[in-house]
Amino acid sequence: MSVQPYSLFSDFDIYLFRSGKHTRLYEKFGSHKIEVDGVSGVYFAVWAPNASVVSVMGNFNNWDSFSHKLAGRWDQSGIWEGFIPGLDFGEVYKYGIQTTEGILLEKADPYALCFENAMQAGSAVCTTWYEWQDQDWIQKRWRYNSLESPISVYEMHLGSWMRDPGNPDRFLSYGEIADKLVPYLKAMNFTHVELMPVMEYPYDPSWGYQITGFYAATSRFGGPQELMYLISELHKNNIGVFLDWVPSHFPGDANGLHRFDGSFLYEHEDPRKGFHPDWKSYIFNYGRPEVKSFLISNAMFWLDRYHADGLRVDAVTSMLHLDYSRNEGEWEPNIYGGNVNLEAKQFLQDFNTAVYKEFPDVQTIAEESSDFPMLTKPVHDGGIGFGMKWMMGWMHDTLDYFKEDPINRKYHHNKITFTSTYMYNENYMMPLSHDEVVHGKSSLIYKMPGDEWQKFANLRAMYVYMFTNPGTKLLFMGDEFAQTNEWNFTSSLDWHLLQYPVHKNLQEFVRDLNLIYKTHPSLYELQFSPYGYEWVDGDDRDNSIFVYLRKSKNDKEVLMTILNLTPNSFDYRIGVDENTSWKVILNSDEGKYSGSGVEAVISQRLDEGWNNRKNSIIIKLPPLSGLILKQYKVIKKSKIADFLKRRK
Repeated sequence: MSVQPYSLFSDFDIYLFRSGKHTRLYEKFGSHKIEVDGVSGVYFAVWAPNASVVSVMGNFNNWDSFSHKLAGRWDQSGIWEGFIPGLDFGEVYKYGIQTTEGILLEKADPYALCFENAMQAGSAVCTTWYEWQDQDWIQKRWRYNSLESPISVYEMHLGSWMRDPGNPDRFLSYGEIADKLVPYLKAMNFTHVELMPVMEYPYDPSWGYQITGFYAATSRFGGPQELMYLISELHKNNIGVFLDWVPSHFPGDANGLHRFDGSFLYEHEDPRKGFHPDWKSYIFNYGRPEVKSFLISNAMFWLDRYHADGLRVDAVTSMLHLDYSRNEGEWEPNIYGGNVNLEAKQFLQDFNTAVYKEFPDVQTIAEESSDFPMLTKPVHDGGIGFGMKWMMGWMHDTLDYFKEDPINRKYHHNKITFTSTYMYNENYMMPLSHDEVVHGKSSLIYKMPGDEWQKFANLRAMYVYMFTNPGTKLLFMGDEFAQTNEWNFTSSLDWHLLQYPVHKNLQEFVRDLNLIYKTHPSLYELQFSPYGYEWVDGDDRDNSIFVYLRKSKNDKEVLMTILNLTPNSFDYRIGVDENTSWKVILNSDEGKYSGSGVEAVISQRLDEGWNNRKNSIIIKLPPLSGLILKQYKVIKKSKIADFLKRRK
């Protein structure tokens, strides 16, 4: 059972790999069960250009680091490869890499499709073959993923969404999660789910953001086919799947990418570019073509083999800025004297170009907290090419505003109105994410001021504001029923809270909000166009009232949002267009949502102008409420008489 010479690489593969343009390296690198001359076995290939010896170690050879040496390619590519007869799926292995200094490293396979579920974290020979049953979804997902479609995302952490009730320390499997999650999301009217990293990671407190197995689905919840089952079941129920993707950094675990062949191979050698001071992790060298090929192929892998509908790219700000989290003197300017990491910028442009070329009906989403320009503009126009960007400024301003006691909100009025000055600079996704409910920041419900009634009233009003503002939506798990504790990755969400009406009713409120968002084109058709939004009254600072319109391509499809963000209830005058009638379709203060039950009644319709409009209405505003009104066109009696006269 010695190593036999064999290669899956063509000369063109090597060219693409070395020029940073290979997008399917997972078909070449790693371990692949194949037949050679009628003999079954496993082909191995790994990139280690600075190694003196590379071997395969495993149970099959008693973890001998020298008995099964791979051959280095003749073309200076740094690739070591070979075929070992007799090996099969399930074989656990590592690469024994002897450095030029004679040090022996034991490394997991960077392209491994599986990792063993053990402290040693060896790689395993496995397959991503699966008989998918989501063809209908794939054919029509261009419609569901369109920027002119409703996208309401449920962000979740698989390890803590729900645990085994009989054994709270046990993770549910991917299959068990599917059986519970799919009907839940469907009932709650979410259109998409975003899974925090499902790639293999060694350290639970990292939540998956410190990855060692970039091509492996984490074995915590089962094998690759079980994750594929979860995704397929979501697709069969018309729910899209976004995956968190982390091309920004990796941990320094001994079996991981750090100093993989004894040199700074995947990370940048200069610590000013290659080490992250906050996360104590290592930053990819985006200027090395082989690393670019590794990362772009990894993105393609999850879209291709796992049918992901999009990638939310983590920590883009840290990638783009050389001075991110660094003091003066701790970073080196680029060739133009600026702080932009030009190699990372080019990598992101290349990544987006490659993704949208191969998968035009998916979305890439940037988690980016600075004002870096043109994140969601096309690469050919000088942009970075993302489909969407998290609207971090909106999130922070909104939470800061709603934390204020209502009596003080008039002094912070601009935190709500300021958003409208930049909301169309990018294609924004409006997030209320996991980062806002950890590390002493408190849960969303406990960010709200006042007693219990006021807290829930404020949260409902904030959700109305979120779901009726331009942009797609993202809500972290538990926020839909007002989880009271901060998120704890070691335990299940507090599902027992649903026995209390105030929590159950909030859950039903979010369900109804999602339904309104999904079924009213004025809330999504023009969500990235300035023609889809119009202020009616954004200046009533003293009463903390905001009134705005959302419009669709059909001028008859118009919704009005009214936010009354004080505990006062009173009749309020609002300007409306001539020949329009309005009906309240959602009132966050209704008793069925645990509100005070004040009915939002339109008591008068006046031909007198107001808010620069020809007509006006008088409406009863419930306290701490969000209202959504739908417009109906009306024909005046005089016009009806003229019409009948012409018919005669």
